[in-house]
Amino acid sequence: METFLIVFASLILVFTLLPLIKHESWVFRIFDYPRLQKFTATCFCIGLLIVYYSEGNWVLLAFLILMLLNAGFLFYQIFPFTRMGNKQVAGVSHRIEGQAISIMIANVYQDNDDYKGCLSEIKKTNPDLVLLLETNAKWDEETVTLNEDFAFHVKVPLENTYGMLLYSKLEIVSATIKYLVEDDIPSIHAVVVLPNGQHIRLFALHPTPPVPNENPRSTERDKELLLVADLAKASDLPVIVIGDLNDVAWSYTTELFLKMSGLLDPRRGRGFFNSFHAHHWFLRFPLDHAFISTDMKLKEMRRLHNFSSDHFPIFISLQYEKHAKSEQQKLQPDAEDLEIAAEKKAAV
Repeated sequence: METFLIVFASLILVFTLLPLIKHESWVFRIFDYPRLQKFTATCFCIGLLIVYYSEGNWVLLAFLILMLLNAGFLFYQIFPFTRMGNKQVAGVSHRIEGQAISIMIANVYQDNDDYKGCLSEIKKTNPDLVLLLETNAKWDEETVTLNEDFAFHVKVPLENTYGMLLYSKLEIVSATIKYLVEDDIPSIHAVVVLPNGQHIRLFALHPTPPVPNENPRSTERDKELLLVADLAKASDLPVIVIGDLNDVAWSYTTELFLKMSGLLDPRRGRGFFNSFHAHHWFLRFPLDHAFISTDMKLKEMRRLHNFSSDHFPIFISLQYEKHAKSEQQKLQPDAEDLEIAAEKKAAV
C-alpha cells in the first residue's frame, strides 16, 4: 500500500506541476483542464496517507505534507470560480428597458441527430441569440425552422466539426466570417443592435483544442484568442465573446486573454458551469464561455439541459450599462504577459 500511495501522490504532483510549464504541447496544456479533479484526488490521497501513516515513516509524512501543500495550491487556483470568490461581473440591480441581450451557446456535437431536442431547448429558453457549434449541412437543414423566429442569421456549415450557425432576433447590421489562424477554422464577427439602438460587437469562436487527435499543440488556439483579444480591446463598442474556446476558465491562456482584451468573466464568483463532458459527471470542464466588456452586467447565467450532445448548452443574459465601467475592475497585463502574448501572436 505504501508503494501505491507514493506512486499515486507522485502522479498527482506531476499533473499539478505540468501546466505551470508554459509550453504549447498538449502534454502540458491538457492538464490545465482537470483542476477540480486534481483537487479531489489530492484530498482523497491525503485521507489515505493519514489512514496508513505510522509513526517514524518519514516517506509517507513527506508525501502527506506535499499533498497538503498541493491541496492548498489547487484550492487557491479554483477558489475564484466558486461562489465564495469575488464576482468579476456585477449583477444587474434594476432592469433598463431595451438594453438587455440573452444568448444560448451550444456545441451540438456534429454526429448528434437529436435535432428536435436542440430546437425544443431553444424554444424553451427563448434567447435573443443562438450560437450552434459543430454544425454541418445536415444541422443547417434540420434547424432551418429557426429562421421563423430569428430574422437574422450568419451560417458557416462545415463538415470538419467546426461549422457555426448564428441566429438572432436582434438586428445584425454587419457580419463577416473570418479565418484568423487556420484556413478551415472560422469565426463570426458581427455587430448586433439592442432594442434601444445600442450596438454590440460580437465575436463567435471555436478554436481547435490541444489534444493529439485534433491538434498536438495549443499554438493555433492561443493565437486566435489573442488576436480576438486585440480586436476586443480596440473596439469602440461594447464587446461579447462567445463560443466553445476549448480552454478552461482558469487556465493561464484564458487569464492572458482577459488581461489582453480587458474583458470580464461572469463565471468568477458564481460557479464552474461545467459544459463538457455531458455524459461523464466526473470529467467535466468549463469549455463554453461568454466574456464581456466592463460596460455590461449579468442578469443570469445557467447551464441548460443536454440534448444528446457531449456539451451542455450555456445560457447567459446581460444588460448594457454605460456607467458600469467605473464599477467593474478588469485584469491588467504585466511586462511578462505582454511578451508572451506577442510571442503567441507571432507564432506560425
